Amino acid sequence: MRGFPLVAPLAIAFAVLLADSAAAQQPAMDRVEVTGSRIRKAMIEGQAPLHTLTRRDIERSGLSSVGDVLQQLTSSGSALNTRFNRSGNFGFPADSGGVGAGATTVDLRHLGCKRVLVLVDGVRWVAEASASGVSSCSDLNTLPLAIIERIDVLEDGASSIYGSDAVAGVINIITRRDIGGGRMALHAGSYEQGDGELAVAEASYGWMQGPLSVFGSVSHVDQNAVFSRDRELSAVPVPGTGVAFGSTATPDGRFLLRDPSTGALRDLTRGTGSAQVGPGLVPGIVPFSDALRYNFAVENLALTPSERDSVFLQGRLEIGERTSAYLRTLLNRRRSAQRAAPEPIFLGATAGTGNPLADQIVIPASHPFNPFGFDLDSRGDNPSLLLLARRPVEGGPREFRQEVDTAYLAFGLEGSFEGALSPWYWDVNLAGSRNRAEQLNTGSYNLRRINRALGPSADCAADPACVPLDLFGGEGSITPEMLAYIQPLVRDRSANDLQLFSANLSGDLLELWAGPLALATGVERRELDGYYEPDPITVAGDYNGVPSLPTRGDYAVNEAYVEANLPVFASAASQLDLSAALRYSDYTLADGRSTGRAGFRWQFGDNLLFRGTFAEGFRAPSIGELFGAASRFDAFLVDPCLAQPGGAPAMSDCAAFGVPAGAIQLDQQIGVLTGGNPGLDPEHSESSSLGLVYSPRFAQGRAWSQALDIELTGYRHRIDDAIQALDPQTQLDLCVEGGPGSPFCDSIMRAPAGTISFFGNRLQNFGRVETSGLDLHIDWLWPETRFGQGRLRWANSYVFHYREFDGNGLRQPRREGLVVNDSAIPEWTSVLQADWRRGDVELLWTARYIDAMEESCGRAIDTPACPDPLRGVNRLGSTTLHDLQLGWYAPWFDGARVAIGANNLFDRDPPACLSCSLNGYEASTYDLPGRFYYVRAEFSF
Repeated sequence: MRGFPLVAPLAIAFAVLLADSAAAQQPAMDRVEVTGSRIRKAMIEGQAPLHTLTRRDIERSGLSSVGDVLQQLTSSGSALNTRFNRSGNFGFPADSGGVGAGATTVDLRHLGCKRVLVLVDGVRWVAEASASGVSSCSDLNTLPLAIIERIDVLEDGASSIYGSDAVAGVINIITRRDIGGGRMALHAGSYEQGDGELAVAEASYGWMQGPLSVFGSVSHVDQNAVFSRDRELSAVPVPGTGVAFGSTATPDGRFLLRDPSTGALRDLTRGTGSAQVGPGLVPGIVPFSDALRYNFAVENLALTPSERDSVFLQGRLEIGERTSAYLRTLLNRRRSAQRAAPEPIFLGATAGTGNPLADQIVIPASHPFNPFGFDLDSRGDNPSLLLLARRPVEGGPREFRQEVDTAYLAFGLEGSFEGALSPWYWDVNLAGSRNRAEQLNTGSYNLRRINRALGPSADCAADPACVPLDLFGGEGSITPEMLAYIQPLVRDRSANDLQLFSANLSGDLLELWAGPLALATGVERRELDGYYEPDPITVAGDYNGVPSLPTRGDYAVNEAYVEANLPVFASAASQLDLSAALRYSDYTLADGRSTGRAGFRWQFGDNLLFRGTFAEGFRAPSIGELFGAASRFDAFLVDPCLAQPGGAPAMSDCAAFGVPAGAIQLDQQIGVLTGGNPGLDPEHSESSSLGLVYSPRFAQGRAWSQALDIELTGYRHRIDDAIQALDPQTQLDLCVEGGPGSPFCDSIMRAPAGTISFFGNRLQNFGRVETSGLDLHIDWLWPETRFGQGRLRWANSYVFHYREFDGNGLRQPRREGLVVNDSAIPEWTSVLQADWRRGDVELLWTARYIDAMEESCGRAIDTPACPDPLRGVNRLGSTTLHDLQLGWYAPWFDGARVAIGANNLFDRDPPACLSCSLNGYEASTYDLPGRFYYVRAEFSF
């Protein structure tokens, strides 16, 4: 990475200072760092909705990933985690960011992880790669819990303070420093079913001597897998439907042919008996039925394994009286895996792969394993081979294994100097970071070799390694020699690099009638580059799985900002401050952009605060969004032009599209071609918040209350020119509704059999996204009595509305109270925590509430699993999960604590989801089914 050579000389210089400095230790500089402002003054606190998770909060969650902790916030939306068993088996999103296999990300306000900025000690963190694309989201599994002192969550737009991406909010992870002594922690847990075992070991040590302080940490996390077959919800493709929505590609094969002697369609499979095809009976071939579909769910994972090792080191050195230097470095390695059912092979005119090696194949009558006695030809307007679907279980399941390395090195100088009114504080920072990933995919197939092994004998004989392939003989007919020819090892690579320089200055500029005018200003330069390199057989178009092409790009941005805080009125009873910020960003790939922010803070005494903000924001297109080449993902779509497998007729007459009467949709999984767009413009946003913080005096120092804080915040976000692709089901429905001349049909093509043969769905500046809501937080501390002391914290988030519109003003399906495309937006989420401690014993109870939602029954609409077929919706009832932890502080060993706990104490299953792609529930919103027990022990020395 280019950034590391720039950081290295300063790091070496810092190391020399560590060894040789003899300067006297100075007291800590009098400053307050506030996430959401560059002005370092205590009076700035409370200007924006900011919530802090302390180290104690994290340790008592029973979780092993900072991402999992953040996903339990009431303001958090759907985001990746290890419950998503997704890799190359589903394909690639339109933004070319990859599927993020094994990563854990964070979403705020349901606006997506790419609109949340992740900082570490106020400096941007690198985006993840995961060997499947070039993402613009940060993987929080790259940051071990052992290094974290606290997490600040700013739930407000802050582009004028931090630049691009801070549209929905900012996550600022503050690392530990200035700690003396050591600490060890061991954490182990398992689901009640005996799977998903978790083991965590952490060790850290801090040392302070004179002007020097050093903190180091090592950690190891090992999370084992849970198989989908071991949970009732995920044991079949759609809950409550058995194998009705299993795959049409079975171990015995499915063969949809047009009989050359009669022109009739024959739907066949391998079995005991014979069927009439062509001139006579074909032994061992029988009619296919939906009862024979393949249950792919049992091979999937409900929880993916993840192993993480991390080393962190931070040193700080006081240089003279007013200057200090720091060096911070982190190395993190993640090894993760996903598993899917054996990869299906789809060939024929209706295969819909978009690859001529599959869609235009010819298996001659002379092929040694062709049992039908005529050429199986998928070409032309009257093909004899419509579909050959075979699940080669002989080759084993697909397994995707990632090794992801994250390296971070930062150096900085901080200091102060006396100004006319008060000290001015300055800092200079230089950081380089890299996220590099490799993925090994086993269990996939080489489509070109499949084509050759099924073709004319002369073509196969021309390749000395070729072995004719038997896809017609039923389970067991594919020999090890056949597998050796068609089954490769697939290796993919990707990386994201970030190098950054920033300098900031903050202080009181001049004295005004109500107090000093505080100012902060600074500059920043960022250089980003990334790439995705799929395996050469994928690039060549030979991969039987989901195709993709390479992505590579880079850009840089220079920025400058200024922020001011103006006291307007001050008296003994109240104080009113106004704030403003302006940032200018100059990108190498786009015109310069300016964003502004304004706010007020009105304090009444020490118990009432009113505040409000209005912020402009923007998000520049990412490397993947700009430079991502064509790739594919497989969407579950209901084609209105085709009859459904359960017998439901076509919803529309599509003769104008050339769809034959009675055509059937054999497979609801349709390949959608996606990709980046170099013509994209940045997104623009407007964010506003208005709220109050009230600490009533009548609840302070009473027999029933020591302190009570009530925080109420209303918010609103609007994003224009939002970068995303049209919802594929919406695009298909609008195409059918508008007829062949509809602009929504421009990138949808059909085969002669009526099935979709090509579906294009590339990125665009989409239209707009709007959302608004309300947060209510209550913190009630009870007075200490002989029975102990308690605390009650209650966090609530209400979504008033969420809307998405495309460029034509048409509303998209995502909205509040709805689950769509594996993403949920509950109208109300709530977390209630009760904390009690007496002496050395403490008890923590947490209740997490998720409001009821609805989803479209989709492909399950004509089954008993859909409770409301008239409306075509399924209701996901409200869910409350309870967590309990009992902790004990050992009186004979200072700093030692042992805790036992259970998450999902009452073993509440998530509501069944009929439209979700995997495992029968919405994994970004609900916990994995099952009660999870754990024990944690930690001690200091």
